[in-house]
Amino acid sequence: MNTIINIKQRSEICVGALADNLERLLPRGRVVVITDANIDRLYHPLVERFEHIIIGSGETNKTLQTVESIYRQLMAMGADRSTFLLGIGGGIVTDITGFVAATYMRGLDFGFVSTTLLGAVDASVGGKNGVNVAQYKNMVGTFLQPRFVIADITMLRTLPDREWRAGLAEVVKAAVIGDSELFELLEQSADTLRNMPELLHDVVVRAIRLKADIVERDEREGGVRRVLNLGHTLGHAIEKATQRYNHGEAVAIGLSMISEASVAKGIMSAEDAQRIDALFERLGFVLRSDIATNELFREVRCDKKRQGDTIRVVLPERIGKCRIETMSLDDFGRMLQK
Repeated sequence: MNTIINIKQRSEICVGALADNLERLLPRGRVVVITDANIDRLYHPLVERFEHIIIGSGETNKTLQTVESIYRQLMAMGADRSTFLLGIGGGIVTDITGFVAATYMRGLDFGFVSTTLLGAVDASVGGKNGVNVAQYKNMVGTFLQPRFVIADITMLRTLPDREWRAGLAEVVKAAVIGDSELFELLEQSADTLRNMPELLHDVVVRAIRLKADIVERDEREGGVRRVLNLGHTLGHAIEKATQRYNHGEAVAIGLSMISEASVAKGIMSAEDAQRIDALFERLGFVLRSDIATNELFREVRCDKKRQGDTIRVVLPERIGKCRIETMSLDDFGRMLQK
């Protein structure tokens, strides 16, 4: 199975076998791989084919300090503007690789091999690249499309259950945003999806296609692309407030909370909100946290999507449709209290 999705005719997303696509997509010339220690351990024969830079694993490494270290190693290698950067890994690796590519010598060409479900359906797609500052998510970054993304679903077999589940949170988010059929598919296959490669291929393609279609219309998040932040305003606040949750877990909680708020505002039906919670729980998520609402609200005030005293909030209307509302931070805080 090989499915190709294009964004702006500049970025090719290929859901298919790595062996069938990497040589086709890599440009001739010098290639430097950026990856982490876990990927080097799992796929060392792939990494050692190229010059490579190994970074630490985990969110704590997604920093400007890591970026500077990569710059210095590229300089020591003599990398120039003709060098192609290939990020092999999950969302942290691809975010860092894209940011380095966008800024080293004012810009290098780059591509990704996405090795996690979260990376395949979200982080590697759409041209957002960045790093965290003072633990605030993606506070410094760029918009620049990779030449290609390869998502080989056979590579997902190595994912620990918790990382697999983290990616499913972004698939559920995509379904709630704009694909009710995908949501129903997840409801039907929640317990078996990982062991059904053809169905998994279809699910990954549908999630990527939804995001790619939105990015095609709004590459730099000036309008409709903001809908992709569903669950993320609160999710990022949860990640900042505690280290107990990974990104997918925090997004699941944030999406559940904003669905509940949407019901309270009379926008979404209680039945649809219950379906969302039921699906998350079947997938293994715990949707209640002990983080105080006022603590979350304090972190929301530092969200990069805030503009002055207002913030744009993505509210689900029903499964498969959302709206973007601009509200004051005070109104947002009151909404959370209900």
